[in-house]
Amino acid sequence: MKFRLLFLLVLPLQLLLTTTAFSQSPSKILSAANKALGGDRALKAVTSWQMTGTIKRLSDGVGGKYTAYASGGKMYGETYDLGGFELSSGYNGKSGWLRDSKDGLRTVTGDAARDLQAEAGYRNTRWLTAKAEKTKVTSAGIAVIDGKQANAITLNTAKGSRIQLFFDKTTNLLIREVLAGKTTDFADYRNISGVQIPFLVKTTVGDETYDIALEDVKFSLPIARSVFDFPQISSEPLPDITALLNEIRVNADKVDEILENYSYTELRIDRERDAAGNLVEKTSEKRLLTFYKGYRINRQIEKNGKPLSASDQENEDKDAQKQVAEIEKKVAAKEKREIAAGAAGQPKGEGSRITIADALKGSLLTNPRRERFKGREVIVFDYEPNPAFKPQTRNEKLFALCTGAVWVDTATKQVVRLEAVLSKSAGNFLAKAKSGAAFTIDNELVNNEIWLPSQADINLQIKILFAGININNLIKYGDYRRFETEVKDAKVGEEKP
Repeated sequence: MKFRLLFLLVLPLQLLLTTTAFSQSPSKILSAANKALGGDRALKAVTSWQMTGTIKRLSDGVGGKYTAYASGGKMYGETYDLGGFELSSGYNGKSGWLRDSKDGLRTVTGDAARDLQAEAGYRNTRWLTAKAEKTKVTSAGIAVIDGKQANAITLNTAKGSRIQLFFDKTTNLLIREVLAGKTTDFADYRNISGVQIPFLVKTTVGDETYDIALEDVKFSLPIARSVFDFPQISSEPLPDITALLNEIRVNADKVDEILENYSYTELRIDRERDAAGNLVEKTSEKRLLTFYKGYRINRQIEKNGKPLSASDQENEDKDAQKQVAEIEKKVAAKEKREIAAGAAGQPKGEGSRITIADALKGSLLTNPRRERFKGREVIVFDYEPNPAFKPQTRNEKLFALCTGAVWVDTATKQVVRLEAVLSKSAGNFLAKAKSGAAFTIDNELVNNEIWLPSQADINLQIKILFAGININNLIKYGDYRRFETEVKDAKVGEEKP
């Protein structure tokens, strides 16, 4: 009995010591990997690279040439052919694209765009900038890869992409990575300018496995930015982008008029990152939205998936009436100012809707192309800050610092999708949005007359004084209903067709 009791007391201690002996902290694993690859200084000295070789599909032996390249810390491209069937992809820092001989050329959206952006950053800097980019680095224990013990690490980016890395416990070299649905194994490391590079690469995507044999690797060579841009393959002329934005701006007033006849719901889901860096849903709130004279009216109708109590709903309805009264005051004051100044048609005041055309007037518009998106003919273009622009309003100051891409319906002259990333921190001492903040807005065509939001994904970090706040929201819109009534006379559930 005494022996058994002693065994039960000692066993947990033995397990603790064993775990400590075999597992290392993520920082130590990555530090050892950096040293094995050539050291921090050598790795950070690589500002661009290009790799060429051959690729072979193992299922049928078909192969061809392979090229990959990266530059600027965030731009990445890859192209190869399999028996004449060409495939290529690229990310230029603002948007990503795919092209193949079967489906043609298209801009990447959704999770695929998020993962391509994450891959572009990873291909440029590996894990060296993980801390600065708020990527969560966690240990995934010990794994066995092709008979070798490996230290496993997981990188979870701030936007929700996951990269799994496996380092040989003996050599500390990376022998496997799992990224964007691809599992890639590495072997035959060779020294190139002081950096260890694997010349044999095996990649599995779905049911297919490909062998890549590198033949040449070059570091820190000049690579033109245009190499990463969306390829221009269509001879069809593109509209003048500035003229298109003017049409969107003029059309915005008509959109506002239509929008005042619509109500819809907004489900806001607040997400947080757990200890491993995974995004998990915490709370949710559903609101009913309408527009009145260009201003937004909203009232809460659900909390965490449950309807509000009768008293809480009554308070929300009263608050909506107050919002309408405030709008009436703003509109009356604005009309007086316009009459006094003789300047009807001045920019809308704070709180009214800002059009994408207004938001982008401080941007350089680049890389226009024609595509089909959501079954519609669209014009897509990238945008980036225009250093010559002098913003005047708060909205202009914010959007003048953003990069991204915009999809415009050529028939309705309305925006279908917007992607934006804050290229540098914005704000003042009291509150500042940090660089890297991102948001995506998707719209849907309602009643074949107006594009209204269907989903928004917001990911940003705000510093208020000395406190940091992370905002990660997924917003879903729906239940669109057209009605003819003043919002100030409407209550939840009361609509007049």
